[in-house]
Amino acid sequence: MKQIIVLCLLWVFTNVVFGQVDTVEVYSEVMDQTIPNLVITPKDYTDQNNELPVLYLLHGAGGYFSNWFFRVPEIEQYATDYNMIIVCPDGDKTSWYIDSPIDSSSQYESYITRELVPAIDQNYRTIKKKHGRAITGLSMGGHGALYLAFRNQDIWGAAGSMSGGVNIIPFAEEWSIDEILGPYAQNKENWETNTVVNLTHLLNGDLKIIFDCGKEDFFADVNRELHDKLMAEGIPHEYTVRPGKHNWEYWRNSIKYHLLYFDTFFGRE
Repeated sequence: MKQIIVLCLLWVFTNVVFGQVDTVEVYSEVMDQTIPNLVITPKDYTDQNNELPVLYLLHGAGGYFSNWFFRVPEIEQYATDYNMIIVCPDGDKTSWYIDSPIDSSSQYESYITRELVPAIDQNYRTIKKKHGRAITGLSMGGHGALYLAFRNQDIWGAAGSMSGGVNIIPFAEEWSIDEILGPYAQNKENWETNTVVNLTHLLNGDLKIIFDCGKEDFFADVNRELHDKLMAEGIPHEYTVRPGKHNWEYWRNSIKYHLLYFDTFFGRE
């Protein structure tokens, strides 16, 4: 079975020359399953010889790997406009991009950092250093992007969050997070050590950070909490509050600001 999966993976990768949007299946040893991912390359990708930066773009709870593309199809054009590769991993519906301490079948931090990133670097013409990688996402994906970047600063040089659930503890009974971390009352340590707002002590000042949230969003307070904590700890970051709710209208606008920020980080004019 594993050999067949590897052959299928190579087949998908070789077909990148025929299009700008590809579904790439990557076998995860840590979870013993094949996971789909969307990879968007610039229109002239095959005509270039230079290595390109990569933006990892994460979906929210209840979403899937092609969510961003179907909801914001402009991202295909953005890949060309900014001459970057955009990778949209599948993070399951409610993984929160965490290595679950109670469910061995949900190990998404390990999958993305140890399996997906190397697979993309091996099969695409990428900048294989953290100065050529950024990660962001919406809602659960906003939590996931900062969570993964805070804990893996050797992989990503810049990270963002759009309407992110950057403190999951106030929402312990929502979105089946307890299936990943266990019920809060009996598993407080799992929750305390896996919520973004409690991970700022890991930051060394090198990671570039951007995050935002709409004024009417139910995550507005926890984003302000993260901003206040970063300010108190003297950690540079970009934080914006704009009118908006927890919806695709807001994220369709927000992604534009994140792309500009990451383009600057990648050293573009």
